[in-house]
Amino acid sequence: MATYTRGQPSLSLRDGNLKSMVIEIIEKKFEYLRKENPLNIHGTAIIGTTASFSGLLANFIFRHCFKVNQDALKTYASLTTLPFLSTVVAYKLLVTDALYSGNISQENCVLRSSLVGIVCGVLYPTGLAFLKNGRLAVKYHTVPLPPRGRALLYWVMLCQTEVKGMLIPLAFQMVFGIHNGIKHYAIFESTFEKTT
Repeated sequence: MATYTRGQPSLSLRDGNLKSMVIEIIEKKFEYLRKENPLNIHGTAIIGTTASFSGLLANFIFRHCFKVNQDALKTYASLTTLPFLSTVVAYKLLVTDALYSGNISQENCVLRSSLVGIVCGVLYPTGLAFLKNGRLAVKYHTVPLPPRGRALLYWVMLCQTEVKGMLIPLAFQMVFGIHNGIKHYAIFESTFEKTT
């Protein structure tokens, strides 16, 4: 049984200084382990890069469908950078930060990772390419103008066979997201075991 003597600091758990010191030590260990084993660099950059390739493929498909030859650099530049950035930011917020907060299970981590890959890596670039190239097709009159009020349906019917090519990056992003989620959760668990 510990006795308290004058001038000696108390080591009770009720002491606010002891709690703050323990929290500070744990935070320092997590910062050290983040630097040693960064979750957000390798997997996030790779999933963002695959989203950029998905944007390139979607832009190529829709430029071919709408027979657009103008403003190639502008559309290709935006369709590689925007999906990359959106995927990296969404992955960091929804997967990496949730792992470090400790409020996520392995199944939830895998689900979030694959959804980020599908939504930000395939659906967003496809929608963006469809919109940008559709506007260019209307601006430069490369395809016949759709009937009033049915522009979206007309363009979907015009591109439906070529858009099936986007199923390849969709399947790839889903598989890669599952793999990335499992890998990051395993890294987080080993990091957590080192701190305890």
